[in-house]
Amino acid sequence: MQEKSKFQIYRRMDEIKDSESKVRIKKPKWLRVKLPTGENYKKVRSLVDEHQLHTICESGNCPNMGECWGEGTATFMILGNICTRSCGFCAVQTGRPNAVDEFEPGKVAQSVKLMKVKHAVITSVDRDDLKDGGSTIWAQTVRAIRKQSPETTMETLIPDFGGHWENLQVIIDVAPEIVSHNLETVRRLTKEVRIQAKYDRSLEVLFRLKKGGMKTKSGLMLGIGETHEEIIESMEDLRSVSVDVLTLGQYLQPTAKHLPIVEFVTPERFQEYKELGLKMGFRFVESGPLVRSSYHAEKHLF
Repeated sequence: MQEKSKFQIYRRMDEIKDSESKVRIKKPKWLRVKLPTGENYKKVRSLVDEHQLHTICESGNCPNMGECWGEGTATFMILGNICTRSCGFCAVQTGRPNAVDEFEPGKVAQSVKLMKVKHAVITSVDRDDLKDGGSTIWAQTVRAIRKQSPETTMETLIPDFGGHWENLQVIIDVAPEIVSHNLETVRRLTKEVRIQAKYDRSLEVLFRLKKGGMKTKSGLMLGIGETHEEIIESMEDLRSVSVDVLTLGQYLQPTAKHLPIVEFVTPERFQEYKELGLKMGFRFVESGPLVRSSYHAEKHLF
């Protein structure tokens, strides 16, 4: 038998490594969620379908969709459901977005009114294809909700607008009760996890929001390969720009094509981070395996 070349051996080693990297870690018991059921869930499901609304609950494969929709609440996603960015963690479709729906603000506002939502969370895909980054539709949506449901408070979970600060100012000018922008991961992993984003740019977004008088919120996903020290560093960075509310949750791999899970963080460790965050000065810290940025958002008003 002819001896294998070094090239063949090395190639086989690479194939084994690639195969091992695609093996998913088994989910622990604490990540089990109930299937969505109940009359309130069916009602919200019907409204979303009727008004052709995009929700991050669906597009982001949120594990809390059953709980939140069962309580008659939802997080609305505006500016379509196709994102111009290709983050390694996100289940939202990437590609060339459709034209902006000028009637979307009214549709969202109408649904908020019909659902009798007391606190609405609005988020969006990134629209780097638009000169204003979608900020005009953002502002129109906030105004439309206030017009139709004046008692409804709002949290806007916004993108970084590519660092075009005039577009960020549009959000500040309509003054939602809370403005959220997620850091998502630690500095070292940002280029891999959020390909088109920048760690320091996100911190500047939060700094400018606070300077503009906004109550601010941000979140991190854990279990992508970050270290304990890096998590603490990111929490400290967020406090350095006076972020008020912090969310910490477990990263869940949407498909085999997305970034793999490196670790399932235990509920006990999440509790430790919550206690550390409160000691650092965050007003609220939501920390747990199934926590997402809009989870229990109504509790973060102050």
